[in-house]
Amino acid sequence: MQGFFARLLFALLALSGPVSAQDIVLGMSKNEIGITAFFNGSEILIFGALKHETAASSAGDLDVVVTIASPRNPVTVRRKDKRLGIWVNVEAFDVDLAPSFYAVATTGPFDRVVSEASDLWHQISVRQLIRAVAVPPSTNNKDQFTEALVRVREEQGLYQMLPGSVQLQEQTLFSTSVSLPSNLVEGAYSARIFVMRDGEVVSQYQTAIDVHKVGIERWLYNLAHERPVVYGLLSLAIAIFSGWAAAAAFRLLRG
Repeated sequence: MQGFFARLLFALLALSGPVSAQDIVLGMSKNEIGITAFFNGSEILIFGALKHETAASSAGDLDVVVTIASPRNPVTVRRKDKRLGIWVNVEAFDVDLAPSFYAVATTGPFDRVVSEASDLWHQISVRQLIRAVAVPPSTNNKDQFTEALVRVREEQGLYQMLPGSVQLQEQTLFSTSVSLPSNLVEGAYSARIFVMRDGEVVSQYQTAIDVHKVGIERWLYNLAHERPVVYGLLSLAIAIFSGWAAAAAFRLLRG
């Protein structure tokens, strides 16, 4: 399989026209993911090649970083505290933009591959990608809320750091795979590839991955958003029928 990808990439390189000193030719095992009722996650194989226009562009040690991100949306992070024996929300913090899913795969340890300046400028790590606003006056440290958000989503498998998972061969061919969890949300996901030298970005490429509901899930989603009254009546009818069916089955078993 890897040999097939290698031949495909070299064919693409041969057909491509003039490019910059460090061009990226990218391929993916899939650029569209359909979510159904039985969707239990997916895996995307990302492979590519670096086309060096000059010998100098391939000199030195290169690294590759691959990121996959869902669309970013506002999130409210709440802190709970025990008051009179009951856990209650005592403080809230608004995160302006945060992805529901984010994965970062690198050829080596993140801190070695990506410098702080490159991370800040290109928003490569999830902590730089998250944008926080609306800090409450009583909040002394907003970082504790963003760290809590990152920690929770890391535990859920929604934020992934994958150091050393990108394989780079002879400064040219690279490949990695990213596992997508079953609780993906819809949207246009972005895949970014960065070529790094000494922690600095020397080339980058971006493409899209379409994640959407299909089949009856898409029909129900559209119905709920476009005709909420009909959706509510349908849900009520299904609930009544389910209750009646369960009662009938119970009477049948007793009889």
